[in-house]
Amino acid sequence: MSDLTLTTSRHIKAARNIVFDAWLDPEMLARFMLPGEGMTVPSASVEPQVGGRFAIVMQAGDQQIPHGGEYKEIDRFDRIIFTWESPFSVDGSTVTLNFKDADSGGTDLELIHVKFADEPTRDNHLGGWDSILATLDGVLS
Repeated sequence: MSDLTLTTSRHIKAARNIVFDAWLDPEMLARFMLPGEGMTVPSASVEPQVGGRFAIVMQAGDQQIPHGGEYKEIDRFDRIIFTWESPFSVDGSTVTLNFKDADSGGTDLELIHVKFADEPTRDNHLGGWDSILATLDGVLS
């Protein structure tokens, strides 16, 4: 186990407050937390406060994959940090979302995910997060 890190970013064609709030809204999470083709989110819940928890069930075919975590920091419209718990994560895995107004309008969103069991797991998560950010952009645009 190591502190392998991934960083990805995306320009989202929506205002920063809208992009930020989408990450704390269970109905919105169900619409964009889709890391793979043909996946759905049959349930999502959030307690949007520091120390609160979120739970997301991602479904691929007949397989349901639970994800969850605890909010460590919620700095309104600037940053969200949460732990990441899934069947594929390791203890201490965290995700940081940084939100910035883009010069051209919209929001520049940076996602940093820390701590993976190995490089293939990290690389798989990178593909998943890139898909999630693309879907978020599509949902909000």
